[in-house]
Amino acid sequence: MLNIMEVHETNQMIEQEKLDVRTITMGISLLDCAAADVDTVCDNIYNKITDKARDLVKVGESIERDFGIPIVNKRITVTPIALVGASSCKSPEDFVKIAHALDRAAKQVGVDLIGGYSALVSKSMTPAERMLIESIPQALSQTDIVCSSVNVGSTKTGIDMDAVELLGHVIKDTAYATRDNDSYGCVKFVAFCNAPDDNPFMAGGFHGVTEGDVVVNVGVSGPGVVSRALDAAKGKDFEFLCETIKRTAFKITRVGQLVAQEASKRLGVPFGIIDLSLAPTAAVGDSVGEVLEKIGLDQVGAPGTTAALAMLNDQVKKGGIMASSYVGGLSGAFIPVSEDKNMIDAAASGCLTIEKLEAMTCVCSVGLDMIAIPGETTASTISGMIADEAAIGMVNQKTTAVRVIPVYGKSVGEVANFGGLMGYAPIIPVNQTSCEAFVTRGGRIPAPIHSFKN
Repeated sequence: MLNIMEVHETNQMIEQEKLDVRTITMGISLLDCAAADVDTVCDNIYNKITDKARDLVKVGESIERDFGIPIVNKRITVTPIALVGASSCKSPEDFVKIAHALDRAAKQVGVDLIGGYSALVSKSMTPAERMLIESIPQALSQTDIVCSSVNVGSTKTGIDMDAVELLGHVIKDTAYATRDNDSYGCVKFVAFCNAPDDNPFMAGGFHGVTEGDVVVNVGVSGPGVVSRALDAAKGKDFEFLCETIKRTAFKITRVGQLVAQEASKRLGVPFGIIDLSLAPTAAVGDSVGEVLEKIGLDQVGAPGTTAALAMLNDQVKKGGIMASSYVGGLSGAFIPVSEDKNMIDAAASGCLTIEKLEAMTCVCSVGLDMIAIPGETTASTISGMIADEAAIGMVNQKTTAVRVIPVYGKSVGEVANFGGLMGYAPIIPVNQTSCEAFVTRGGRIPAPIHSFKN
């Protein structure tokens, strides 16, 4: 059992080291909202979300007051909308109606973001899934807090290259549709391989079909806490370093476990998972990049960066698993460029490049995340980047993702500003050598041989 004494032990982490619970996320199944008519679907969705999540924000705020633990975001994930709207949506515009319903419902209950405007197409696309994907630029440009994702591959099925090729155009169209706001729509979209069903973080969160009707998941963040702890490890060997990270991750996760149990009890909703992800912000002292530099790098991107990140990710997972029986989601270290002060600086100086970031995704929790690229980048180049990341995830049996922002009208060296937790990012160069003949071949890249494990 957890008790208030464990919270007292973390007071310094909260007050001085920027520890926070990044999100309480309620997952809601919308499978029972399906109907033959899209307007009925929209009504069903609005009614269910506003019923199930009516107390989510209030409960989150009460836990903050009672325990003194900052809870930055309250969020909702829903069943992939391509499934919910399959019977009723006859055009991309029909799916956009559902996006508006999600936006209205989320605003009504007061949450920060809602995720699940999604399609799972790792093998191929149904007509409904293709329509949802085609609707993404319109949906994300016309709504404020709806987030979208598409899973294009998995270790078991391979990579749907038709979907990958289509997403290059979708991302470009989304960038253009939100061009007056530094192409902000792309911030709300991510392409996945091996997407988890219980991810509480955005933009890739959705309520998987393996989940129950309603569940509460909690995402904890604490790069500042780990960074401060590493001050005591200066000059020590790797054994001491690993133990320090592991012990710190344990304490951070225990805080998340307490919040999750309290939220579950007060909402009367089952507890799902704790996602222990070192999710940074652009604030000084809240940086995964700073952690890597304290491990011994002059700047993120230097030789040794991938090894340092691999070690960090592993120790975070080991510490977290000891603290909670239900660690899930992504859990590890995030490397979103625009949300991490030290990574922003490294990208601006040229030390951290797209190629180095890709190497780092082999050992981190997610992938190419929150990277601003020139607006002139072609759709096929973006599709190639998605294919590369999906291949890393498929072959290595891990989650990978791409959230890149081709900032319309801006070039290398300029800065894109996204605001809030999303931060800001220098626009960095991308290899523009054409891969169009590759990404437009059509069909599916088959699953690797180890997909036959069962």
